[in-house]
Amino acid sequence: MKVVVTGAAGMIGANLVHGLNAIGVDDVIAVDELTDGDKYRNLLGASISDYFDRRDFYARFERGEFGRVDTVFHEGACSDTMEQDGRLMLELNYRASKTLLDACQAQSVRLLYASSAATYGGSASFREEPAFERPLNVYGWSKLLFDNVVRRALSGANAQIAGFRYFNVYGPREQHKGRMASVAFHHFEQWQAAARVKLFGEYGGYAAGEQRRDFVFVDDVVAVNLWFLEHPQASGIFNLGSGRAQPFNDVALAVVNAGRAARGEAVLPLTDLVRAGQVEYVDFPAALVGKYQCFTEADLARLRCAGCDHAFTDVASGVARYVDWLHRQP
Repeated sequence: MKVVVTGAAGMIGANLVHGLNAIGVDDVIAVDELTDGDKYRNLLGASISDYFDRRDFYARFERGEFGRVDTVFHEGACSDTMEQDGRLMLELNYRASKTLLDACQAQSVRLLYASSAATYGGSASFREEPAFERPLNVYGWSKLLFDNVVRRALSGANAQIAGFRYFNVYGPREQHKGRMASVAFHHFEQWQAAARVKLFGEYGGYAAGEQRRDFVFVDDVVAVNLWFLEHPQASGIFNLGSGRAQPFNDVALAVVNAGRAARGEAVLPLTDLVRAGQVEYVDFPAALVGKYQCFTEADLARLRCAGCDHAFTDVASGVARYVDWLHRQP
């Protein structure tokens, strides 16, 4: 089986490549843009058959230069939710994706692609329906535009098309993402530097650290993608989160206690960590007011209806595994 993974050196793309290798798929064409050369580290130890810069790949794929490809995993995108350059966002997240979709359909190639929970934006419900799609930024809108193209294409599609609305993904191989890395990664970095982690204080009707997100471990994201690879009859747009909203305080608690355990120190409850100054609350930043999702929780009904019964990892277990992985890195 020959597959393509775009965004292959990114967090989800790299974990997908390793996951594909683990099930015996090693004819993998990796596509990315390595201006940040250190991203190559995410693919160390992976088996790939070729690599292409994203600026070369799309036109060549459209011309059919790669022979028979079974599936494209399209993870490449501009994922910076603070990016205000709408032309750039639409070029990378919409136009490139539509070009790829057209080429996949012309060649009967399956397309499994990354959408985003940012399509819901200010909504209080998270079902894959237009009534609940209210993006708060151009990133979320660019993803929604492509989802709507897919919706129109599904009835006449000649190969599987499945889009995944990723919620708050965290886990190995995200160190290159800078400010867009998960809160778990930033907390780990803060703990290593100062034995203290910081959370937003009270905002949006939520007490300090109690804003809630659907945090999903990257291994679970890979597992669901691979389930769809094994079930080519399943098409549509699906939420991909744990289905369980948890407060940011839970992430901080898991990171700090994992750090304390690594030092041989006792596990403590949140109240004791706050009292000791190891969990600290800061004022909510003005730049995010009105642009911040205080609550997300994936409705998994459509995913379950498709037959995917994958059991998702909770924050305590997932963050502990992630912190252990981070401690083992050079």
